[in-house]
Amino acid sequence: MASKNSGDERRVIAENRKARHEYDILERVEAGLQLQGSEVKSLRGGKGNIAEAYVRFEDGEAFLVDAHIPQYPQAGPHNNHEPRRTRKLLLKDLELEKWARKVQEKGMTAIPLLLYFKGPWVKLEIGLGRGRKLHDKRNAIKDRESKRDAERELRR
Repeated sequence: MASKNSGDERRVIAENRKARHEYDILERVEAGLQLQGSEVKSLRGGKGNIAEAYVRFEDGEAFLVDAHIPQYPQAGPHNNHEPRRTRKLLLKDLELEKWARKVQEKGMTAIPLLLYFKGPWVKLEIGLGRGRKLHDKRNAIKDRESKRDAERELRR
């Protein structure tokens, strides 16, 4: 008998930590990725980078652009993939339309936040964000540091 939460378990592969600093994340959605076999094998090894990646909507579909998944050495030269190829995101039609409309609004963008395994599937968490100004970034850093200091004082 399988454990109760075996399908809900998340194993993080890559995280876009810079996105939380650069953007105010308003909404999040989980999307599947259309991958080749060698890409999945490479990701199982814990390799992958979404720091420079972004999401593009065109022709009623969503694509992950500039995510780096290194080649899987055991796949050989003919069965391997292009490391920075554009990958299709798998979203429900209603979510896709809703997010495409929101990204069209001024100042809104879709940012990949987290790449992880959920059971045997590779998932991508996408955030709808609005870019922060420099003074907003400074305020966020100041707030974070004051919270950290307050927690230190409470521990003493």
